[in-house]
Amino acid sequence: MVKAIVGANWGDEGKGKITDMLAEKSDIVIRFQGGANAGHTIINDYGKFALHLLPSGSFNKNVVNIIGNGVALDIPELISEINDVVGKGVPKPNILISERAQILMPYHKLFDTYEEERLSDRQFGSTKSGIAPFFSDKFAKIGFQVWELFDEEYLKDKLKGIVEVKNLILEHVYHKPLLNENELFETLIGYGKLIKPYVINSVVYMNEAVKSGKEILLEGQLGSLKDPDFGIYPFTTSSSTVAGYGSVGACVPPYEIKEIITVVKAYSSAVGAGAFVSEIFGDEADELRRRGGDGGEYGATTGRPRRMGWFDCVATRYGCMVQGATQVAFTVLDVLGYLKEIPVCVGYEIDGKVTKDFPTTNLLNRAKPVLEVLPGWECDIRGITKYEDLPENCRKYIEFVEKQIEVPIKIVSNGPGRHEIIFR
Repeated sequence: MVKAIVGANWGDEGKGKITDMLAEKSDIVIRFQGGANAGHTIINDYGKFALHLLPSGSFNKNVVNIIGNGVALDIPELISEINDVVGKGVPKPNILISERAQILMPYHKLFDTYEEERLSDRQFGSTKSGIAPFFSDKFAKIGFQVWELFDEEYLKDKLKGIVEVKNLILEHVYHKPLLNENELFETLIGYGKLIKPYVINSVVYMNEAVKSGKEILLEGQLGSLKDPDFGIYPFTTSSSTVAGYGSVGACVPPYEIKEIITVVKAYSSAVGAGAFVSEIFGDEADELRRRGGDGGEYGATTGRPRRMGWFDCVATRYGCMVQGATQVAFTVLDVLGYLKEIPVCVGYEIDGKVTKDFPTTNLLNRAKPVLEVLPGWECDIRGITKYEDLPENCRKYIEFVEKQIEVPIKIVSNGPGRHEIIFR
């Protein structure tokens, strides 16, 4: 069976933990989109890890972990992550890489940084991981796929033409140092040597895996509101974050995706610019940020403090809708135990009218939250393993959210550890 694990909101919902947990009973975990621009924080028996490219099944020795063709492959980052987890006592993960995955080039990070500098106060809040320039090149057909690393003459000739164009931009738009074609060629040859043992024909591999009935997890990055089609455009990422893209980015038939587990956070957080209707500020935000996640709400990639907000039913129902969610995993619920009362955003007021439908960016910028206040449970719920043992107000909070988002909440996470989970 093929299951997709995706995010409903801005990312940082806890997909890594859910994937790590479900990987215990899976054969394959495949990253189908995104790059090293966002991290999945995982806590298990080996320790605490922030993964950026490694699939979250990497801590399960029987799992094959695949970098799918839809991923922005930052090769030095991937090798660094493999070395890091092995250095911390984790058995070396079983890694495979699609020969059709596109390579994130060293200059993509430079162009990302230069463009944010040029935009100044109009910038998008990029992590400067090279993602937007990478996808621009991919769809302009001047990117490099993994297989191209192993055809030196072809690679050298293609690189020559691309460097000419990139240097014109560097010289006349950004006024920055030019690229050295020979140095880049040697870098790419080095990349090829690093990853050659892992490279496969993923189209054949994945189709055979589906036919033989393997348990397959499609692991997404970020969430619905960062999708370039359905998110808060243009404050989005550059690859599709929805489960439907899993069919493309992992090369599995669309009709084989039987479950779409959409991960939803019990409150809201966001990194980067753009509208955030339920956002809170000052001491209230600082307290939630400090208590949130494991060690606080700070970006796993950048370390930036995340923007904080109350749970947003409008955004989350929409996020589940575009994912095609079949069930919800509700995470970091334990964080809210300090609150006497918990506000929840149940609607948006736009130009004097209240709506429960998530709007386009121009209207979103004018939206004000309509809040409903629920009673808190004022205790620590970590360690509880049965739903009926949760405090009554905690169960009421879950059931209120479930009714609002119109998708069954089947998994409740009440702590950062792999097995701090309640199944409903």
